[in-house]
Amino acid sequence: MSNYFNLSGQTAIVTGAAGGIGETIARRLANAGATVVIADLNREAGEAIAATLPHNSFALSLDVTSSESCNQLVADVVARTGRIDILVNNAGVAGKAAPVTEQSDDDWAFCVAVNLNGPFYLCRAALPHMKTAKYGRIVNIASIAGKEGNPNMSAYSATKAGVIGFTKSLGKEVALDGICVNAVTPAVVRTKILEQLTPQQVEYMTSKIPMRRTGEPEEIAAVVHFLSSPDCSFVTAQTYDASGGRAVY
Repeated sequence: MSNYFNLSGQTAIVTGAAGGIGETIARRLANAGATVVIADLNREAGEAIAATLPHNSFALSLDVTSSESCNQLVADVVARTGRIDILVNNAGVAGKAAPVTEQSDDDWAFCVAVNLNGPFYLCRAALPHMKTAKYGRIVNIASIAGKEGNPNMSAYSATKAGVIGFTKSLGKEVALDGICVNAVTPAVVRTKILEQLTPQQVEYMTSKIPMRRTGEPEEIAAVVHFLSSPDCSFVTAQTYDASGGRAVY
């Protein structure tokens, strides 16, 4: 293992890591030396993944829509490892694929609860520990939809835009505390979440990508790895695209 992006001795929480991009991120961070906490609503699947990771990685159940659950997770991680160095807010939902006029109050509220409230609850809970340590890395997984908007995905696009704004604000807020806060905005990535979308939606999103293909989870994890590392010391409040060239701002 190279010394670059070395995470030895660090504790990393990755939410929604029982599958998809989150699992790939968790594996990458663990292979770089971190003790990774697989934080997911599906505790059983999380434990199966944690069992395959090095450095005493483990799984805890987490409901990101509950501030109590988020607070408890952070308390449990600190009790077990004594530290939180890295928080990757990856858990998310695509939401219902439908025009605004066909979105119910619950459809909208669910997207907000998972995609926007979750990162807020977890950052709020983890920040005091990072501030005490004078070190921390927070990576929020947003989406290119938060920059450009995808039709018939209004709640998803709006909440991911919210994540970008939250990241910029928080990064500036804790800039003197040794904490770097950044977002990653993937374009469409080849994971099971695509099963929630229609083929037409996937084709629409892929057609917007100059590389004319979906991203791979490993390509997102590589960006997250840098932003989770000590090497990211002068990078904060930024949004990193991993979009095959779809957006250039």
